[in-house]
Amino acid sequence: MTATRPLPDDLPGDPPAPAPDEDGDGPGGPGGGAADGTSVFGGERMPPWLPRGVLLVFTAIIGFMLLRWAFGHLRGFLIDLLIALFLSLAIEPAVDRLARRGMRRGLATGLVFVVVTLAFAAVLAAIGSLLVDQIVNLARNLPDHIQSLLDWINKRFDTDLTMEKIQGGLFKDSNTVQGYAETVADNALGFGTALVGGLFELFTIGLFTFYFAAEGPRLRRGVCSLLPPGRQAEVLRAWEIAIDKTGGYLYSRALMALVSAVAHYIFFLVIGLDYAIALAIWVGLVSQFIPTVGTYLAAALPALVALTESPMDAVWVIVFATAYQQFENYLLHPRITSMTVDIHPAVAFGSVIAGAALLGPTGALIAIPVTATTTAFFGTYVRRYDVAEHRLAPDAPAKPARKRRKHKDGSGDAPGGAGDDATG
Repeated sequence: MTATRPLPDDLPGDPPAPAPDEDGDGPGGPGGGAADGTSVFGGERMPPWLPRGVLLVFTAIIGFMLLRWAFGHLRGFLIDLLIALFLSLAIEPAVDRLARRGMRRGLATGLVFVVVTLAFAAVLAAIGSLLVDQIVNLARNLPDHIQSLLDWINKRFDTDLTMEKIQGGLFKDSNTVQGYAETVADNALGFGTALVGGLFELFTIGLFTFYFAAEGPRLRRGVCSLLPPGRQAEVLRAWEIAIDKTGGYLYSRALMALVSAVAHYIFFLVIGLDYAIALAIWVGLVSQFIPTVGTYLAAALPALVALTESPMDAVWVIVFATAYQQFENYLLHPRITSMTVDIHPAVAFGSVIAGAALLGPTGALIAIPVTATTTAFFGTYVRRYDVAEHRLAPDAPAKPARKRRKHKDGSGDAPGGAGDDATG
């Protein structure tokens, strides 16, 4: 046998083996990486911040998905809270006034709630009576209307349709009758479920409205306690502006609705229109609290009711509604909103569209006071400068000065007041 000769440690032409570190690891630290930042496999080493960054990204994605899931399930509740906050801002001036006169804040809030609830119930009763009477009249006269329609179809298209033939065609199959009965039952069940849900939603809004109004000072102190002193004044100022603008918007609208309802009620009495009170309340509320298209919707219902009695009465209703709208736009509306909420019509229209796109009817209702609050808040902190004279930006013409009324002795006040007396 031939003995195997041991190989030398270093063959000619091989690179020298790297020396180990003091702790026994290879060069470059634990893991045996190279000293120049490369791994033993020839690639770049993983940056130390990469695992933490990947973990943060995955955490952010999971958190966003959880928030989206929670918002999707709580969207209705959050909208109810927003409505409650809006209503509490609207009634808080009245609550504050009663509280300053010595009434407990909870009792003052309850009193305002009772007054508002009674007014709302009276409006619903008036409009509900009109709706019920119209439905009863329609159901009573429905056979005559159907017979008139059949007579017109038979005469126009040379047919021989009768009520008996139509009823026989509809109910000749028992499955058809059963299908109609099941549909009616499903609709009744769905209506009952929606009614219960609506009542529970109203209760939720009322409860939180009462809490926000009755505990307003404590709620504001709790919010401000989480902020540094420099921010507390800004938050309280924004809150005060919101109360002022929201309450002013609702009170101005309520006042204009009252004037509109009274004016239309008198006119409806003059022309002898039925349901004058209910129609006047309808016109006042719809024309003021539904932006932009409320005026046309408000005039449509009394015009249709008048059309059933006399076409000329319907024409007079439209003429009066148009004339009153001009009076309101140019005389009544500027005087009232100048003391409460004054927004450019284009801004108000755009805010209503944006609010409806974001939150539906709720957004359309609160869009104008939110816009007025935001405008007033930024107007406090945004600095404005004088505009240079230019033909593209002319200044508004100044209003002419009113003449002073003369006293009985023939003397009159100088335009500049008592401080502008001429010296001899």
